[in-house]
Amino acid sequence: MNRMFKAEWLAKEVKVHESACVDEPCEIGPGTKIWHFCHVLSGARIGRSCILGQNCHVANDVVIGNNVKIQNNVSLYTGTVIEDDVFLGPSCVLTNVTNPRSQVNRHSLYEETILKRGATVGANATIVCGATLGRYCFVAAGAVVVNDIPDYGLVMGNPARQKGWMSRHGHVLRNPSADGVMRCPESGFRYQLDSHTGKLRCLDIDEEAPLPVEQRTGAKTYDSFKDKAIA
Repeated sequence: MNRMFKAEWLAKEVKVHESACVDEPCEIGPGTKIWHFCHVLSGARIGRSCILGQNCHVANDVVIGNNVKIQNNVSLYTGTVIEDDVFLGPSCVLTNVTNPRSQVNRHSLYEETILKRGATVGANATIVCGATLGRYCFVAAGAVVVNDIPDYGLVMGNPARQKGWMSRHGHVLRNPSADGVMRCPESGFRYQLDSHTGKLRCLDIDEEAPLPVEQRTGAKTYDSFKDKAIA
């Protein structure tokens, strides 16, 4: 790392801990923080306002969007594409070869794994390569994902199976009305399940739109909403 590159970080308010290793050339967006013992390889692209916790690895050509939160001990290997607003819990695992063998070189066969906007992956979960995680889906801690997950899908277990739907604020959606509408107990946003396509969508805010400022800070714990049913 030369001084010019460090000056560039300072100008963009990028913070890189002195124990981290960042290989040039790579892209790091404004306001991003890279903490202790991280290693970012050349060719990686990291967006703005991201956080990489302690001991994270970002391989060549990995793409990370804006406002992505990556907790401690997460490795992102070549072939991983992470869109905006994704949360990766501590020690979750993402792979890039379905059938790895030490004796067989498959460096040209890395498989793509896509985490779409707002997805959450819980602590110690495993995402087997080739899967696409839909917008605002929620992978429970310890789950093993081997298939695609729909937008807002809640999955858990090994192998991971869908157990319900999660709102954009991270609450299980319950008590659908006659026309399939469910309401988030925290935000009040309405979600509707299409009986023909089986897809869920939010009726009150576009999936690609940022949250309103007043909706970006939680005021109550998850448990305080668990038994609150909104029809």
